[in-house]
Amino acid sequence: MITGKKRMKLKVSKNIEGLVPYPPGKPIEELERELGITGSIKLASNENPLGPSPAAVAAISRALGGLNRYPDGSCYYFKQRLSEKLGVDPEMIVVGNGSNEIIELLVRAFITPGDEAVMADPSFAVYPIAVKCAGGEARTVPLTADFRHDLAAMAKAVTGRTRLVFIANPNNPTGTIVSASEFGAFLGEIPEDVVVCVDEAYFEFVRDPSYPDALGRVREGTRPVIVLRTFSKTYGLAGLRVGYGVAQGELAGCLEKVRQPFNVNTLAQVAALACLDDDDHLKRTLENNVRGLEFLYEGAGRLGLECVPTETNFLLMKVGDGAGVYDALLKKGVIVRPMASYGMDEYIRVTVGLPEENERFMKALEEVLR
Repeated sequence: MITGKKRMKLKVSKNIEGLVPYPPGKPIEELERELGITGSIKLASNENPLGPSPAAVAAISRALGGLNRYPDGSCYYFKQRLSEKLGVDPEMIVVGNGSNEIIELLVRAFITPGDEAVMADPSFAVYPIAVKCAGGEARTVPLTADFRHDLAAMAKAVTGRTRLVFIANPNNPTGTIVSASEFGAFLGEIPEDVVVCVDEAYFEFVRDPSYPDALGRVREGTRPVIVLRTFSKTYGLAGLRVGYGVAQGELAGCLEKVRQPFNVNTLAQVAALACLDDDDHLKRTLENNVRGLEFLYEGAGRLGLECVPTETNFLLMKVGDGAGVYDALLKKGVIVRPMASYGMDEYIRVTVGLPEENERFMKALEEVLR
């Protein structure tokens, strides 16, 4: 049996020597086998509990017969429909294998060894990994005491070597947002040649009226701003990996230069296109999220637990021993996300599920804490 544990003499890039791989979770089936349990629920990855858009599933079925052909390398039909929906030119849209790939394209286009990118900490784990892989420096700025981006401090962290700024709005893993006034002030404080990436993976869930119109800043075209969005959350296409970025033509063109051909598969394209007109699925998703958050807030309050107010489909809960609570919930077949890897040892992150899943989580949490 070949184990893959033999030591080889590799001349590894110094850029990646100190990196720690992103920790993926095990398949539910494997966890159940190891723990000797069945019927687990997964509330760890901020997925849509309602499943994918029915319109997307139907579109996928119709497209299966054409899988012998390469995908449309330009995502032509998807970009045409999306441009109509967003009110931007198709040339301003860059489609990726998830919005993660757009982050990689940004780094590939703008970061060379010695360059810097500014970001909050904790925030989306992919930002610093991508920057360091390119030989750049990830300048991280701590969140405020209420777990929000400190945009004033981030503006001060920008130097002559800064090429990119990442703002996750809402932020993952905290669920908090920056306001329109804060965002506007930030843009006025940084050099005009710094590319500002606003990662709006969870924007559909936001209800706070102070949320900034970052896409409006893109349409203005006065600064290099790019907005990232995904079909993994509200549309339920996490397993297909499709997302996009919207930027002015010159900036979008830079990303197209480094984008690989056929980066978005055929099924992802037809599914995403179908989702754009499935307003019913989107409405049901948002309604389920509102009701689910209300239930989780109420349950956490009943147990005397602090929660970080969220504008997403997940909730950050302070439970004391985050790792211990995670393990105890796991043995009850409830999978949440421990936050130790983000430096938040006292917290767990729970995704809003179906009503019965939320009830099961809260019952299990109460038993564990008791």
